[in-house]
This record gives sequence, C-alpha cells and structure tokens, in this order.
Amino acid sequence: MLNTFINAINTRVKIRLTFYSKEDGQHLTRLTAPMDYGPSRKAKNQDSRFHFWDYESDKGSHVLSLLPNQIVSMEETHESFNPSEFVTWPPNWFVSRDWGIHS
Repeated sequence: MLNTFINAINTRVKIRLTFYSKEDGQHLTRLTAPMDYGPSRKAKNQDSRFHFWDYESDKGSHVLSLLPNQIVSMEETHESFNPSEFVTWPPNWFVSRDWGIHS
C-alpha cells in the first residue's frame, strides 16, 4: 500500500481510495491526490498516517489524514493532478518528491 502511495506522489496520479470513516461510521470511496506519509502535525497520536487531498469532500477541509488500519484499498487512476491545485503553503514534506516549487 505504501509503495502505491509513494509511486502516485512521484508520478502525480490520483488515487481511488476506500477507507473507513470514523465520522460517518462506514466505508467511503473518494477520488484523492496523495500528499504525504508521516505523523500528523495536529494530532496527539503521532503514528504515521497517509495524508490525501480529497477532491470529493463535502466539508470545508479537503485534507484526509488516515491511519493505515483505516484504509481498505487504494488504486492508482490514469488521471493526473497538479500540486498547485491544493498546495498553498510552504511545504515541509516527510516523503521527498520532485514537485518543483511545491517540493
């Protein structure tokens, strides 16, 4: 799973993600862009997690940060993404990548 995620970061392809939503109490499937893998800078639990940009979120925040045990499946799509669609801050990624000014 981590290899798929990192490959999608490096090739800039979107991921079809199915995960268990604690908030909704069910499995959800979303079209996402992989952002990073590592601890959350906001959570008390500092276990590494997958961070995604959720293109289909119905909430204000489009960032999904999921622990590995919440993920049911992730599949690379043939659809590419541009990091400038969502990176609006000076990045400090855990996973190195070549995203130009968004690296």
